[in-house]
Amino acid sequence: MAKRIIGTTPKQDGYRMPAEFEPQQGVWMLWPERNDNWRDGGKPAQKAFADVAKAIAKFEKVTVGASVRQYQNARAKLPENIRVVELESDDAWVRDCGPTFLVNDKGGLRAVDWEFNAWGGLVDGLYFPWDKDDQIARKICEIADVDSYRTEGFVLEGGSIHVDGEGTVLTTEMCLLSEGRNPDKSKEEIEQMIASPEYDASLLRSAGMLVSDTGLYITEKKGYLMSCTSEDNGANYQAMPYSSGGIVAGLAPFPAGNGVSLRCVKDI
Repeated sequence: MAKRIIGTTPKQDGYRMPAEFEPQQGVWMLWPERNDNWRDGGKPAQKAFADVAKAIAKFEKVTVGASVRQYQNARAKLPENIRVVELESDDAWVRDCGPTFLVNDKGGLRAVDWEFNAWGGLVDGLYFPWDKDDQIARKICEIADVDSYRTEGFVLEGGSIHVDGEGTVLTTEMCLLSEGRNPDKSKEEIEQMIASPEYDASLLRSAGMLVSDTGLYITEKKGYLMSCTSEDNGANYQAMPYSSGGIVAGLAPFPAGNGVSLRCVKDI
C-alpha cells in the first residue's frame, strides 16, 4: 500500500527526478470535459486526447483518468489496451497536477506530490475550485502503489520545471515567484526547496520573454539548444533543450549539476 513519507526528502533517501528522455514505464492522462475550457462540450479535445493516447500506447502503457460522468464515454472512445480509471479532476493537465516520479539507482520508484492551485490560486489562477486537481497526485500514487512526499505550502506544477536527470533544474522566476503561487518565499528559499527535495542542483533562472495563461513555463519554450563549452576541460557539450529567448547570455558561466562549470557560447 502506498504511503506518505514524512521526515526525510528524496535527496536524503537517494532519489532523483529522471530526465524526460530516460526509460519510463507508462504515461498518465486526464480526460478533458470542462465546458468553460474545451469547446463543443470537450468533444474535439477528447478526440485529440484519444489520438495521443493511442499513439503512445503503441510503445508503452497508458492510463487515462476520467470523471464518473465521463468514464463510459472515455472507455468507449479508447481501445482496450488503454486502461481507463475513474479519477475526478478539475481539468485535464496531469503534467501539472500529477505526481513527479522519482527513481534511485536500485530500481526504486517514488513520487513528489507538489501543492497545486490552478496556476495562481485566488490571485491569478485559471479556475476555482482546484481541490480535485490537488488530490490527483496522491490518487495516482495510490493506484500505482508508489510512496510519495508532499510539499505542503510550496506550490509548483510539473510543467514549470525541466531537468537533465544529472542534477540541473531549469525553471522561471515568473512562475515560481509569482504572487499567486509562493508569495511568502524568496528566490533563495525556492532555490533551496527545489534543490533539496530532488537535486544537489543549480537553479538556472530565466527572467522570461513570453507569457501564457499559466505564466512563463520552461517546458513551453524549450526548443533552443545551448552550445556550451566546459571550462574545466574544454570539451564541447550540447545541453538539454532549453528556452532562452536571448536570456542565456545572463546565465554564463553557470555550474551544471554534475559539478562541471559550463560557459555558454551561443544560442542556436
